Amino acid sequence: MATTRLSIFPLTGAVLYPGLQLPLHIFEPRYRALVSDALVRDRRIAMIQPQQSAEGAPLFGLGCVGKIEDVEALEDGRYNIVLEGVARFRMIRELEVGTPYRQIEAELLADGEGVLSAVERAGFEREARRFAEIQGYAVDWESVARLDDETLINGVSQIVPFDPAAKQALLEADDLSARCELLVQLMAFFGHHDGDEEIVTLQ
Repeated sequence: MATTRLSIFPLTGAVLYPGLQLPLHIFEPRYRALVSDALVRDRRIAMIQPQQSAEGAPLFGLGCVGKIEDVEALEDGRYNIVLEGVARFRMIRELEVGTPYRQIEAELLADGEGVLSAVERAGFEREARRFAEIQGYAVDWESVARLDDETLINGVSQIVPFDPAAKQALLEADDLSARCELLVQLMAFFGHHDGDEEIVTLQ
């Protein structure tokens, strides 16, 4: 088993998938150091969720490593960056390091290209329409129909407003079909409108 050393950005609710992008505003000094070091090294930053919000909390076992594709360095030392997902990884252990940010040893996962059956795709789109209607989301369904299966399922899994544990379960799904099935179940479960949320647009 080949392993690699990854510098991590633990962030609750933020998940990344291979091929997708995640914009981040970096303001804490330790993560400014993380970005600075990544820019002179390999531009890689690993996103992973902590299991709790406490400082130094245990990490979930699976995340996604991203590459800095775009960076804006602000005058006060903060950064605006865009990460593009490269590969999911499974954490093996956390390393003892002298850097202000945490580092882990991990195994990169080789995800194959995912394709849904026509029945799976239709079932997902049907439940997604129901979920969007209940939640009051405005969706460009013509644009959705043009997306390939992987971009659609992973993209929705990345941005959908579920709790961190649900988003982690989606990330950990073994393949695209399993992720699609779980996403349909979660949309049915979370598909309620509490009346106080403003309408958002998913594009």
